[in-house]
Amino acid sequence: MVWVIVQNAYLCRMQTLDIFTLALGLQSPWYVEKVEFLNSLEMERELHIWINFKRGGEFVLDDGSRGSAYDTTDKTWRHLNFFQHKCFLHARVPRILNKEGKPRVVCTPWARPDSGFTLLMEAYMMLLAEGEMPMKQVANNVDETAPRVWRVFDHWIKEAISLERLDHVVNIGVDETSRKKGHHYITHFVNLDTGRTIYVTEGKDSSVFDRFVTHLEERGGSASNIKHVSMDMSPAFISGKTRCFPDAQIVFDKFHLVQLVNKAMDEVRKMEVKDAALIKGQKYTFLKKKSNLSDKKRAALEELVHIYPIIGNAYRIKELFIYALSGQQSMEQSEMLECWCQQAKDSGMAPFIKAANQIKACWSGVIAYFSSGITNGILEGLNSKIQLAKRRARGFRNIKNFINMIYFVAGSAKNLYPYQTL
Repeated sequence: MVWVIVQNAYLCRMQTLDIFTLALGLQSPWYVEKVEFLNSLEMERELHIWINFKRGGEFVLDDGSRGSAYDTTDKTWRHLNFFQHKCFLHARVPRILNKEGKPRVVCTPWARPDSGFTLLMEAYMMLLAEGEMPMKQVANNVDETAPRVWRVFDHWIKEAISLERLDHVVNIGVDETSRKKGHHYITHFVNLDTGRTIYVTEGKDSSVFDRFVTHLEERGGSASNIKHVSMDMSPAFISGKTRCFPDAQIVFDKFHLVQLVNKAMDEVRKMEVKDAALIKGQKYTFLKKKSNLSDKKRAALEELVHIYPIIGNAYRIKELFIYALSGQQSMEQSEMLECWCQQAKDSGMAPFIKAANQIKACWSGVIAYFSSGITNGILEGLNSKIQLAKRRARGFRNIKNFINMIYFVAGSAKNLYPYQTL
């Protein structure tokens, strides 16, 4: 009777080990040797699984060399929770000799080298981040420290960047965005044909273009392949583009042109607000599209442009610029824009004169917008995603983490991590 009980216990133990071997996707020579529930230092129950390999089992290194273990090193990895319990894998990882006769540690099928997590655990962290969960919350969710989670995130972002090919890139957009309050900026380059960020770097001076060219060429691209560069009228950007992409056409898109004229409109409003109390607090009444205003704001706008002639004239010039870009007029847009520049100069209002002079100084890039149809609209959409990620995280103290997050939300650094064991 005692022998039957012992035999049944042995069979039950063997079935349990087989189940865990299957669940972990282990293949020969790997197998589960032991499974135990242990108490942690915090007196919480943890599942610990010991993995071993069959004596004489053959392993393969990345360079193709094969051999049996002559030595082992003990390693531990955090795995996905087993119900509410933390789970850890332990294994004697073999070392074999490579083709050059040097000892190398074998890569296990359940974890990448130098990681304290299994691949499935890392995939779970990345999926939480992909679900727009801030990294601090991801760390809390998996009961790990934020620096450890960020290291996992950093690895998979770098992996995605290293695999990306840029030999097909011909049209790029460039824009800067703030990292935090104050003058802290990053610049990101976007492939306008795919709508994805392909490079991010700190700063917004002309040197960002030099770094981008290096990144481009390292991944099979070429500066000579670039046909159009869409950007704002930043002198630093213009200088960087001229130096690094001399044969590419600059395109100043509609968004930045409208932004320039809206700035002139607001400067006129600020100049007049001292003598026109009614326009105080009406900034967006003048800057928004008339069709987007409420009935109350539209009525206020019509009243203000009649009461204050200078404001009325400024608003007319602003709207005329929008009309010039719309393509609804009978004359060509370039001719219409020429007429607008002249009217802006004739208005005598310094902000509009400055805007007209700036447009004339960048005329070839402005006209290129009409012929190419290329815009920075994609970048503005990506900027919204970036700023949303920044608000969710309540800012990024570490510039590397912020850049990696931009690659993640605006680039192609998703779905690279594994969803199942090998």
